[in-house]
Amino acid sequence: MTHQHYLHLDVFTRTPLSGNQLAVFHEPPVWPDATLQAIAREIAFSETTFVYPPVSRGALAQVRIFTPGAELPMAGHPTIGTAFALAHRDRIVPGTKHIVFDLGVGPTRVDLDWDAAVKRLHFAWMTQPKPSFGMVFDNRSHVARALGLKVTDLAAGLPVQIVSCGVPFAFIPLKSRHVVDHAVLDRATWQRACAASGVAEHKVFIFSIENAATVPIRLHSRMFAPLIGIAEDPGTGGASGPLGSYLVHHGVASGKVCEFLSHQGVSMQRPCEISIRVTSEGGDISRVQIGGAAFLAGAASLRV
Repeated sequence: MTHQHYLHLDVFTRTPLSGNQLAVFHEPPVWPDATLQAIAREIAFSETTFVYPPVSRGALAQVRIFTPGAELPMAGHPTIGTAFALAHRDRIVPGTKHIVFDLGVGPTRVDLDWDAAVKRLHFAWMTQPKPSFGMVFDNRSHVARALGLKVTDLAAGLPVQIVSCGVPFAFIPLKSRHVVDHAVLDRATWQRACAASGVAEHKVFIFSIENAATVPIRLHSRMFAPLIGIAEDPGTGGASGPLGSYLVHHGVASGKVCEFLSHQGVSMQRPCEISIRVTSEGGDISRVQIGGAAFLAGAASLRV
């Protein structure tokens, strides 16, 4: 057994002891998948990343992302947080404008904004795959019951729909922040709602539009994913890109570049701020980005 070092970051925040926690093993040995999964389960953050040499030309590193229950092909807070971790370890030269990570979905660009005065990474933007829009749930009352709500608590005029920018989520618009905060997912009822619609169980993302007149448009959100070992996630970058795409697709925002700010994790006392930027050309979404900051909370080692 040896001590394997990792960094602990709080992502989508600049405030200590808030945001979404992330463990980054920046120089791991080549462990079997079962060991990677066991380590993620042991640490029990929403995600843990393992940084390996790149597999594609021009990439900085391969980043493998594990929740306590499964490996993910991509995710936002691990990608942003890993960029900050590698900058802290001087594996990214200060002033570098962008890097590429090899993720499960393929090479993924991360644009970097620096604080020039202290040569410190200030903000990172992850480019996600273009969105795909899936099935719309017609059984809205069944969906509402799965959240302990009434069908009138769902936002009028917006569908319950599966959307993906690499990882699919079921997006459920609710009429107010109060309703979002009082929702409680009953997994068995949600599984029945999915089965009745002919789809497998999906991760659940609920949100309300707090102010559609501001730039960026402000959102209040929560995410539940018990099927991958996450009862609730404080900040979900992998869902934020498709969230912005959903809102553009359904006409909540329009224009060449639409910007949103999603506040997530508030009820968990782990507040996150996730920036979302969706670019359209000729009526089609051409680029999806999510961004945020990260705070280095500490460093530790695990005996493996």
